[in-house]
Amino acid sequence: MRIRHFQEIIRRTYYERDLSRGIYRTFIWSVEEFGELAKAINRKSKKEVEIELSDVIAWIFSVANLLDVDVENALSRYFNGCPKCNSMPCTCNKEVDFEGA
Repeated sequence: MRIRHFQEIIRRTYYERDLSRGIYRTFIWSVEEFGELAKAINRKSKKEVEIELSDVIAWIFSVANLLDVDVENALSRYFNGCPKCNSMPCTCNKEVDFEGA
């Protein structure tokens, strides 16, 4: 399945509900799903991780739909590896500076 096809499935399935909920509440819900994924990872349950990971991805696509972002296009910056060093695997060899990001 192509990324764009999956995004359209999420749009057809949830867009009206997401639109009425609004971007803020939809985004917050996606963040909650990350918490559920973290719990599944801590429990070391592969099946739970698969379920929660699919939920996280679906909610991120819902956010993208509300913001009119083409996820496949957005992800294209990673198609040739690291978007900073253009290598696969990444050869940046530096720690991410979250404070300066």
